[in-house]
Amino acid sequence: MARDRIVLDILQGKKAKRTPVWLMRQAGRYLPEYRATRQRAGSFLDLCYNPDLAVEVTLQPIRRFGFDASILFSDILVVPHGLGRDLRFEEGRGPVMTPMGVGDIDRLDGSAFHVNLAPVYETVSRLRKELPPEVTLIGFCGAPWTLATYMIAGHGTPDQSPARLFGYRHALEMDRLLGILADYCAELLIKQIDSGADVVQIFDSWAGVLDEVSFERFCLGPVRRIVDLVRQAHPDTPIIGFPKGAGSRYGTYRQVTGVDGLGCDWTVPLEQMKALQKDGAVQGNLDPLRLVAGGRLLAEGIDAILEKLSDGPLIFNLGHGIVPETPIEHVEAMLARIRSAK
Repeated sequence: MARDRIVLDILQGKKAKRTPVWLMRQAGRYLPEYRATRQRAGSFLDLCYNPDLAVEVTLQPIRRFGFDASILFSDILVVPHGLGRDLRFEEGRGPVMTPMGVGDIDRLDGSAFHVNLAPVYETVSRLRKELPPEVTLIGFCGAPWTLATYMIAGHGTPDQSPARLFGYRHALEMDRLLGILADYCAELLIKQIDSGADVVQIFDSWAGVLDEVSFERFCLGPVRRIVDLVRQAHPDTPIIGFPKGAGSRYGTYRQVTGVDGLGCDWTVPLEQMKALQKDGAVQGNLDPLRLVAGGRLLAEGIDAILEKLSDGPLIFNLGHGIVPETPIEHVEAMLARIRSAK
């Protein structure tokens, strides 16, 4: 059955008959069925850790739109949560944690990591059984640098200055923290693959705030460690890397980390993505706000990507996650245009 999963095929270097499409955050607040399920769950974390509900919300966009890939519904911060850090999600603010200092690094406790994350693995296993056989199942984790930004600041910030300053002042301690996170991220991905994931993606949502030296040390090195560890356990499972905001460093990211697919944000020029296709699949990169705008602006964005990139290995996606105010009819229009393209 796996040979019919065209997202998997493209990442493995095979030729696909058409351009496949899925969307980051495709299970989310733009769907009324998601909002109803989220209300039943009680809290966002309860939704992530309830296999019945997590399976349901993961399947919702597949039932509605028939995307070519389904990404596990979870959150990147289950890794620090699984290591004993406190975590809650506040409406209008997002994730909130107790800010982490140098002395907290050695207090990270992985003794119950897989016990804590057992519901996530169960969700993956059940998804593979319930998804249509042609749909690629994607597991994921957050990259160590992005996880560290939330752990150090205790919440999201505009430019992640608390973590950047921590990295300058305590470079060796940051290395140690990122090494620990890389090891547990790899374990999470390996367990997801064991449970049925066809592909895994590493989200480095804050890669773009780092200077050149810090990018090499805090982004490239830890992701390379994850890739190496996952490949030791599952050498044939494709890995997508998404270093949002990496700009001119996307090529370096692919070369150093060794990822199979490269997720590109909407600021990456299509000419640059075309050059990146020479080394493997690219994924992206429609601006999520074009999908909100709809009409001519949406059509022009879609056509530009397809005209420039569809003759190479391309997985159509957004340049970041779909936003809650996205009209469902715009998603339908996008899919119809992609699927009717020659």
